[in-house]
Amino acid sequence: MIRKLINRINEWLEDKLRSIVRPLSPDARVIVILTMLLLFGGLSVYMTVSSIYNMGKKSGQQQVQIDHIKRLELEHTQKADSINQINRFDYE
Repeated sequence: MIRKLINRINEWLEDKLRSIVRPLSPDARVIVILTMLLLFGGLSVYMTVSSIYNMGKKSGQQQVQIDHIKRLELEHTQKADSINQINRFDYE
């Protein structure tokens, strides 16, 4: 169901883009598509670099704070141990 929805959105966007680019000459199409490619590629690189930069800042450290696992305190109940019951000898 989600795959069908994604395919419908993809087809709709492709149809809209083709209807916008169709009346242009072939040279203008190439220019428009290359401009969009550079614009979206630059935006993607900017978002990646700014995300990496913000992770190193103080505000980024607060968002990605990792706590260490605390040591588990075990109760020493040797009476309930099955091995000790086998080795217990009663000489009386």
